[in-house]
Formats: sequence, structure tokens, C-alpha cells
Amino acid sequence: MQKIGVFVCWCGSNIAATVDVETVSDALAREPGVVFSTNYQYMCSQAGQDMIQEKIRELGLTGVVICSCSPRMHEATFRRACEKAGLNPYLVEIANIREQCSWIHKDKAVGTEKAIILGRAAIAKVQLNAPLTAGESPVTKRALVIGGGIAGIQTALDIAEAGFPVDIVEKKPTIGGKMTQIDKTFPTLDCAACILTPKMVDAAQNEKINIISYAQVEEVAGFVGNFSVKIRKRARFVDETKCTGCGLCTEKCPQKNVPNEFNQGLDNRRAIYIPFAQAVPKVATIDPNYCTMLKTGKCGVCSKVCTAGAIDYRQQDEIIQQEYGAIVAATGFEPISMEKFDEFAYSQSPDVVTSLEFERLMNAAGPTGGTLLRPSDGKHPHTLVFVQCVGSRCDGGEKGKPYCSKICCMYTAKHAMLTREKYPDTEVYVFYIDVRTPGKNFDEFYRRAVEEYGVHYVKGMVGKVAPENGKLKVQASDLLGGRQLHIDADMVVLAAAIEPDRSARPLATMLTASMDTNDFFTEAHPKLRPVESPTAGVFLSGACQGPKDIPETVAQAGAAAAKVIGLLSRDHLTCNPCVAESNELMCNGCSACEKVCPYGAITYIDKEFRGPNRTTLVRRVAQVNPAVCQGCGACTVACPSGAMDLKGFSNAQIMAEVDAICK
Repeated sequence: MQKIGVFVCWCGSNIAATVDVETVSDALAREPGVVFSTNYQYMCSQAGQDMIQEKIRELGLTGVVICSCSPRMHEATFRRACEKAGLNPYLVEIANIREQCSWIHKDKAVGTEKAIILGRAAIAKVQLNAPLTAGESPVTKRALVIGGGIAGIQTALDIAEAGFPVDIVEKKPTIGGKMTQIDKTFPTLDCAACILTPKMVDAAQNEKINIISYAQVEEVAGFVGNFSVKIRKRARFVDETKCTGCGLCTEKCPQKNVPNEFNQGLDNRRAIYIPFAQAVPKVATIDPNYCTMLKTGKCGVCSKVCTAGAIDYRQQDEIIQQEYGAIVAATGFEPISMEKFDEFAYSQSPDVVTSLEFERLMNAAGPTGGTLLRPSDGKHPHTLVFVQCVGSRCDGGEKGKPYCSKICCMYTAKHAMLTREKYPDTEVYVFYIDVRTPGKNFDEFYRRAVEEYGVHYVKGMVGKVAPENGKLKVQASDLLGGRQLHIDADMVVLAAAIEPDRSARPLATMLTASMDTNDFFTEAHPKLRPVESPTAGVFLSGACQGPKDIPETVAQAGAAAAKVIGLLSRDHLTCNPCVAESNELMCNGCSACEKVCPYGAITYIDKEFRGPNRTTLVRRVAQVNPAVCQGCGACTVACPSGAMDLKGFSNAQIMAEVDAICK
């Protein structure tokens, strides 16, 4: 005999404001199998949990339905509470009457009716629930960090400090990311290289950290605690174990007209190169797109001058297969392409640059040695115009991004201050929509730019930039002054929006991780689990999850590392018992389920069955590995014979919910 208890939560006014909880609990009390139904202000509180436990013991409840918030929020809480009272935790069902009901309805009568229907569906399902027992799986005590920027470096260092080995996979020849291209950081104006380089060296020298540079992740299989990852290490055509980083080959290479991506294409490099002086690892790399030897078989200068014998033109890509317990995505960001913003004449004049290009022009290690010169003629500019929000906060259309890129206001203030400090004879204008300074000492930093350095901040947008007679004609609006401005500028600097690195989406597919509409990784919960992906064992670090400055990135990197350490410190993990199972008598061996399984949990075996007249039949049937299966349910949908079912979410249970909703 079923004995079901129903507990309706008010969630303060979150539910009670638009749902009559008394009516809901009274209506559900009349459902078949329900022996107790009540409501309480905060069911997730200790008092609420104690009430549930008391009724389980007192009435001998065989199932519990909690009408409350999303199961993503408190399902684990209620399951633990019921387990303490002796009830199998998988005999608990959550009816989401907050996110799916009270939050989307203003009419109380409509909200109440829907809450009753959702509760009725949960009762119908719990009547068919069966006790499930969670198994255990071992944990591989090694972590993978994908991305070698400041986020990835800090995450790896923190994990290694706890004693766990960690691999950093970086697609470029050196770690360091975007921070290596920056001159100074706000709001302290300290040297970016001075604070980043020691971190890079620490990562290289840490015996627990293995840097796999010039590589990318190709395949991810497995599950939390037991990921199997295939990494392609691209051929450098230089033996890393032999190269001393002396740089002689980079000086003698005759092919010297290769655009230098580290300097944003503002100068050229050789076909064999070391990206910058502090590169880690400091190993030369041959660019196969420009190397004469690799393309025609004629040259070999770098091989002749290399005293260490490190040049290897026959080197091939290497595939590395490794097991990991946890994976951290730290893929970073890229500035948005300026090709859709030709009103600013970016493609028409070399004197219109992005903020990252301006960083390189101001950097002592940049193409001009730190002297600010116009790219067009090498002359010193006297009037600079900075344009904010280029590609950010664009409503509708496909031109830009709807979000604020968060860091632009501050780095523009930094650029304006550094320009005025180094070149007092320059006039600097900043056109902005709003100035956003949400950080410690950020607002004071911005006010210094205005009050101390005399930067002209103009609230308004630049409508057009036109090259004319060696000048950039800037047409803009001054909203506070109510006038149109026409400025003859020597340089225009565009604060380009930032977007996720292009490798983020294919990586998310491999990790089965969620992404938002802007291709940022989605966190498991924006407030309570901000560094975890909804995919167990996958964590998020840095700008792959959303726009961030350096301090926020480092803070999130440490948080992600803490989560990884907590996972790797365990010897075994409790498995999800809600896994697929195959009815071998119904299975026709078609392989449809095997093809759609994203975790590789399904295999096929030949099994003997007793046929008519005592004959033996051998049939090909599906077999599920419960340690690998993550209960996604894809196989149950694909199975044409109905042989595949999901424990805890069986076809019968789902149809019972549908029937309860429709009655």
C-alpha cells in the first residue's frame, strides 16, 4: 500500500504570492495514495526538514513529494533529509512550483491551478518509483586545464600546490594568454609582464605541472572522476628537449615578412620564431605556412645555424592519451572582429586601431619600442579619440553583442591616462554611453583620468570616422552639451567588445557542457555554483564563462581549483543510479542506442537464449555500463523497440505524469 506525503513550500513570498499554498496542499491530500499533505513557509529550512523526517517515521511514508523550487536547487537537500529518516532518497520527487509556476504567473488562480497539476504529476510518478542504490567509481587523481592564460596558470598552480598533478593544454606555442600582450594593468598601473612572468615560470618549474603547448584537445570521453582525453600536440618542427631558446635561428631565417600575431599584425616576424622574450616554454616554432624548407624543400638555414641540432623538418603531430579526474575550461576570450563596423574606417586607415593593438603600440616590447607613433607614417599623434562600446551593448541584429564587455571602460581610462602622462601635448577624447567602474578603486581611477590628467570624457556616440588629407574626420554627438562635434584626429582607438575564444564551442561539444547564446560557458548555478559546469567534473575559470578583468579572473581560477581539489581528494565518487537499462528480451540489436550515446556506455554482446523446443538461440543485445552511463536518456528515445529504459525516469513513470496532467 502506497503512503505518500506531500509537503508544499511557500518559499517566503516567492511561491505564496502567486500560488494559494493552502489550496494546493488540500487538493493534493485527496490524490490516491496520499496519506499526509501540508504546507510550510520554508520547507528547506532545518525545521522544514525535521517535519518531513518526523512524518516519514510516524506514518511510515513510502514516498515523498516536495512542491517547491527547482530540483537543481534543493533536490539533494531533500533527498539527504529523507535518507536520514530511513527512506530511500530516490523515492523523493520534486514538483517545481516556483520557476515553472509562481515566477511566470501573475494570476493567483492560474498559478494555483498549475501548481496542483504539477503536484499531481509528481505524485503519479512517485507511485511508480523504485528504490535505487548508488554505486561507486574510482577517481583518477589528475587534472586537465584547457587554456594557458592567467586563468589556466593560476588554476594549475593552486591544484599543484595541493599535491595533485595537472596538465595545461595551450593551443599557442607559449602560455600566458592575452595578459602577455598588455603593457600595464588597472587600477594600479603596474607592469603586466612583471606580475605574469613569475607565474609562468612557477608553472614551468613546478614538478606537478606539465605544460603541453602548441596543442589542442581533440576528444573527450568518460565521466566525472574518469575522463579519457585525446590531445593533439602539433609539430613545431623543433625538438623541445634540445632547443635552448637562444634565438639564433630566428635571427638568420631569410623569410622575415610573416605577420606577427603577437603584435596584432603591426609588424613582421620570421617563419621560425619565439613569440616574445619571456615565452614559456622558450622554444622556437616553425610556421609551416611560411617556411620555405617545409613548402619547397629548399632552404634549411635554421637547421644549419642551430648548434643544438633541435631542428627536425620531419616532425609529426603527436597524439597524447591521458586520464583525468577533473577538467577545467579556461579558454579565455578574443576581441570581436571589426569587419562589421566600417563606419569607424578600421579597414580604411591604419591609424584606426583596436585597444589591444594600442596596447602593443604603447608596450616597450612592442613594434615601436613603446613610442606612440601613427602606423600610417610613423609620426607622433597629437589628437586621439577613444570610442567605447564598439560591438558591446548592441540591441538586436547580428552586428555586435548584447552584453557589456565589462573591462572596456577601465582599460580605456588607463590608455588615456598613460597617453597624457607620457605625451602631455596630446588631446585625448573619450566617447562613451555610460562609464561603468564596478571594482575596488575603479571609480577613483576613472576620476583621476578626468580630474588629474585632463581627459575629455564626452557622453555620446561616434557616428562616423572618415580618413581625409592625413587626418581622421570624427563626427560625434555630445548628448550632455546637445551638440554635434567634428574632431580632426590623428588616431582613433576602438574599444572592441570581447567574445569567447573560437575554440570554446567545439570544446563544449566534446565536454557535453552547456553554453549560452553568446557562446560563453554556462555555470551550474549563477549564485551557488558559479565555477561549476552542469556537466559533473567540468569546471570553469576566467573569461570563458563571461567577461572579466584580471583580479576577477584570478579569483575565479582559485575557486575552480578549490572545487577540483575537493573532487580529486576523494578516492571514490558516488555514481548516479538513474542509468539506462536494456530489456534483453525486447532488444533487436540494431545499434541505434550505441550510436547516440555521448558517453560510450553502451556495447553489444552475443547472448544465448532458450528457444522453442529447447533450442539455443544466440542474439545480439545491448549492454549498459552503469559506471559510465550518465542517465541522459538519449538511448531511450532512439530505441525503436522500446527495449531501453531509464531507471527513475522510465517510460511508464513519464506517461503516468502525462496522464495525471491531462486528467
